[in-house]
Amino acid sequence: MVWIALSSGLLIAYLLGSIPTGYLMGRMLRGIDIREYGSKSTGATNVLRTLGKGPAFCVLVVDVLKGAAAILFAARYCSWLIAQPSFTSSPDIAPQYLVPWYTCVAGLAVLFGHGRSIWLGFRGGKSAATGLGVLLAISLPVGLGAAAVWILTLAAFRLVSFSSILAALTAIVLVFGLEHPTPYRLLVVVGGLYVVVRHQANIQRLVAGTEPRLGQGK
Repeated sequence: MVWIALSSGLLIAYLLGSIPTGYLMGRMLRGIDIREYGSKSTGATNVLRTLGKGPAFCVLVVDVLKGAAAILFAARYCSWLIAQPSFTSSPDIAPQYLVPWYTCVAGLAVLFGHGRSIWLGFRGGKSAATGLGVLLAISLPVGLGAAAVWILTLAAFRLVSFSSILAALTAIVLVFGLEHPTPYRLLVVVGGLYVVVRHQANIQRLVAGTEPRLGQGK
């Protein structure tokens, strides 16, 4: 029962991430499938190009909140489970190590949920905004540092994909530069690399010089 309860919490984290915010915004506002427009992504950038600034901002905020909510839920849920008699009687689990590791796996689950949503045939966005929410929840300095790099890079180059990739790599550097438990460092490394890999097509266009800048058509 303990393992079932733990697995259920991770499933909730995945389902939080899989909420297709951009897709729902397209359906509600214009009755369109945003995956058929622009970059065919459900992320805030494609929403900006397709639906405008207001909807894009809403999608960005909700996607960030999804990541933060999954982390906060996982930490509290795991702490609650540890306090249950059925948990303390289990000889196979060391409670003092469980919360950070459980939070790590929940963070990866919410990122995977956003990028591979069960509601969209396991398609979705690139998990950059949701990843920022995860960072802010596990380490405010790392999250703010990554956000600052994203904003400054975007202001300088107007390339959202490049800004997201650089922010993800910055988070990896920061999490090792500051004191953090090993599970959190693992989460930032794996999650950051996942975000970079999700931008593979963007990287190819960046190298070719064909990646559209912010305010420019696809």
